[in-house]
Amino acid sequence: MPEFNKFPHVFQPLKVGNMTIKNRIEFTPMVSCHANSRTGEVTNEMIEFMGGQARSGASIVTIGATTVDEDTGADFYGELSITKDSDIAGLSLLADEVHRYGAKISVEMLHAGRGAAPYLLKDGLNAVGPSSFPTPTGFHYVEELKQPQIDDIINRFADCAERLMKSGFDMIMVHGAHGNLIGAFLSSLVNHRTDWYGGSLENRMRFPLQVLEAIRAKCGRNINIEYRISGDEIIPGGMRLDECLEFLKVAQKDIDIAHISQGLIVDSRYMQYTIPPYYMPHCHNVKYAEAAKKVLDIPVTTVGSITTIEEAEEILEAGKADIVGMARPCMADQDIVTKAYRGQADTIRPCLRCIEGCGNIFFGKHIRCSVNPVVGREHKYKTIAKADVKKKVMVVGGGAAGMMAAQTLIKRGHEVILFDKSDRLGGMLHEASALPFKGDLKRYLDWNIRTTMSCGAEIRLNTAVTPEIVKEVNPDALVAALGADVFVPNIPGIDGKNVALVTDVDTKKVKCGNKVVVCGGGLSGMECALGLAMEGKDVTVVEMQSEENLAGKMFFITKSQLLDLCKKYNVKTVCDSKVEKITEKGVEIIDRQWRRSAIECDSVVNAFGVKPHREEALQLASYIPEAYLIGDVAGKEATIHVANHTAFDVCVEI
Repeated sequence: MPEFNKFPHVFQPLKVGNMTIKNRIEFTPMVSCHANSRTGEVTNEMIEFMGGQARSGASIVTIGATTVDEDTGADFYGELSITKDSDIAGLSLLADEVHRYGAKISVEMLHAGRGAAPYLLKDGLNAVGPSSFPTPTGFHYVEELKQPQIDDIINRFADCAERLMKSGFDMIMVHGAHGNLIGAFLSSLVNHRTDWYGGSLENRMRFPLQVLEAIRAKCGRNINIEYRISGDEIIPGGMRLDECLEFLKVAQKDIDIAHISQGLIVDSRYMQYTIPPYYMPHCHNVKYAEAAKKVLDIPVTTVGSITTIEEAEEILEAGKADIVGMARPCMADQDIVTKAYRGQADTIRPCLRCIEGCGNIFFGKHIRCSVNPVVGREHKYKTIAKADVKKKVMVVGGGAAGMMAAQTLIKRGHEVILFDKSDRLGGMLHEASALPFKGDLKRYLDWNIRTTMSCGAEIRLNTAVTPEIVKEVNPDALVAALGADVFVPNIPGIDGKNVALVTDVDTKKVKCGNKVVVCGGGLSGMECALGLAMEGKDVTVVEMQSEENLAGKMFFITKSQLLDLCKKYNVKTVCDSKVEKITEKGVEIIDRQWRRSAIECDSVVNAFGVKPHREEALQLASYIPEAYLIGDVAGKEATIHVANHTAFDVCVEI
């Protein structure tokens, strides 16, 4: 008997409009860039991606950003086309695929407005908005819409909705959040019109209400409408919760679900509220849904950093929302809802909220997931096929790459022996997850160790692999995942008593004084600096590269929030400067103009980066004809995404 009573509120059906959803989890809009990049037509890859999300067990599966106007309103390559009658054939295939798993299908309809991608604007046309209000980057001119253009866009929304209805879609999400065209009309920050679309809230809500009324006039109640809105745009002068709720109270006659988000996507300074990185608190938008529940007569969806079924159950039980939206957690584990229903919640692979794989879409590439290499490639890896020939495979190293290798090889049907020289699996993830804002990574680490230990591989800890051990095991194939250690450069004073490795500082093995210099402004250095500053330390980061290289190659939204937090906690940075010497008094540096200076401090942190054990890995690989290098030793930048993907890509073919 399934233990679904552990989550009775999650697994409670709900009548919404003309449909009944089987539970309260919605896969919220996530652009995947799988549609044909030239025509927007449905592809097999897109069908399989959406099917993968329906298989998660979610009750509603929502396709991300889909424009109603390809000339001026598109914001991503590979967006789905819903603007032509010839699209209906492909759209119906999407509906069929989602429906066969018992889920309802929806699509996020929008006009990007001033957030339109410049490279997707039709030749000779400008981005459009209620007023000529530029984006902060000023990368394109924004043209103020005239009445005939407004009427045309309203009709486009209605026509696209009818097309989706004819294709078998159960619902549409009208996207009025995050600063796109509909949201811009509602916001006094960017709507400076003096006609009946501007000025008072009553006037500013006219355009979105006309869009909704046009859809109802065209489709009646034959398709459901979920309306997405920012409960708070965050930006000074932007829309706040009171206006959001006043609008929803009027609009609810034409909508079936109010979906409340936060922030702006058209302004990079506020993207972190819309696409929250792991520094953001969990469930940060629930307060808006809770407020909406008190004044609306229709169901309310909450979304934003809700990463577990336990969190969803708590929100629903407290009556703070009727539906819980998730996207990234449903990709991290594409059986998330099904596992919870079966009483297997402890086996759900956690989401890191890293955005590294999801962020592919901002560069026109297919979506990926750092912890689940199948995401975006469901058409190829819907199931992991058993190998034609069973092999004995030796995996050396039990960090992120080694654990993914062992799990994948077992799925392929191989005999796997995993070695690690330490007394535990996890490698440097233990140190990387030690800081207080790295809770998502700590949950993932714990899950990964549990899963690897029970996957069926033989685990040999406290064993440094030697040629003799390789000879004794006599494997058919060897996978080297030896990882890396903190790099210790040849700098005078690096071995001083006042110097500590970044890993030892993060794990509290070493306590720092009140004034600290962190040497190295990569990801580990900046996060260490933030952690120390949050404790009240006076922290300075010295980085050899320029300021734009601080925090390394992090995804830009995550990096932006990290740097914002460092600024908030007064972390000082000295860039374009090299550490020449460490003394008892502090650090001596030299900049690019050959000017020398000294920074006094009590403690110095070595965060100069890592050094992969590549030579050792190459030596091991030389013992076996079939050998592979993965993770840090594969010669790529050391990230969890790289570790998991290099491991999977190799081992799924062995």
